[in-house]
Amino acid sequence: MAAEPRIGVIIVAAGRSSRMDGVDKTFAPLLGQPLIAHTLDRFEEFPPVTEIVLVLAPAALAEGRALVERRQYRKVSRVCAGGERRQDSVRAGLDALATLRPSDWVIVHDGARPGLDQALLYRGLSAAAQAESGAVIAGVPVKDTIKVVSSAQEITATPPRSTLWAAQTPQLFRCDLLRQAHAQFTGEATDDAMMLESLGHPVKMFLGSYENLKVTTPEDLTVMEALLRGRG
Repeated sequence: MAAEPRIGVIIVAAGRSSRMDGVDKTFAPLLGQPLIAHTLDRFEEFPPVTEIVLVLAPAALAEGRALVERRQYRKVSRVCAGGERRQDSVRAGLDALATLRPSDWVIVHDGARPGLDQALLYRGLSAAAQAESGAVIAGVPVKDTIKVVSSAQEITATPPRSTLWAAQTPQLFRCDLLRQAHAQFTGEATDDAMMLESLGHPVKMFLGSYENLKVTTPEDLTVMEALLRGRG
């Protein structure tokens, strides 16, 4: 990684919150602030980051822009609408980032993961600097035995647990590489690493954090509140 590279961030928070019992998790209260504010704070406070693009559902744009103004985020340069799929939302973030000063690297992060910290982000930058592939993602070794199950609920395989990691964000890529992957990939992808993998490009994993949970259900919100409160 070049000295003092420009690092842009795309925070993806344009999902439907379909498992949140009607609550928009992006703006769900978490220790007195909207959940997304905690995620934005982590990147606003991270010195290497130069630009942030926040990608929201179209109906949430006004609320998102009001939040950015109210909390006076200096690095949030764009708030834009996401698309139907996660990969469409990341693409919208890439397009918005391209209208700003060119970035050398881009970090893609789920808005619903407010539990990251600077130590995790520095691990990601260190891994990116050492990876010739220009693509690294956070993850943690799975703790449970994983079963592959058929549509008839029959177990068809038990892969070795030692080889299994749960993928997380942040995911860090050379900006030109991620743009190329989005231009070439034509299938469905649940994360950006999957796009590069399908195109035959190597992606490396670095150690994330078990506290870097993705809030998907109301129960997750309760757990995240306890984790953040424990940090003081």
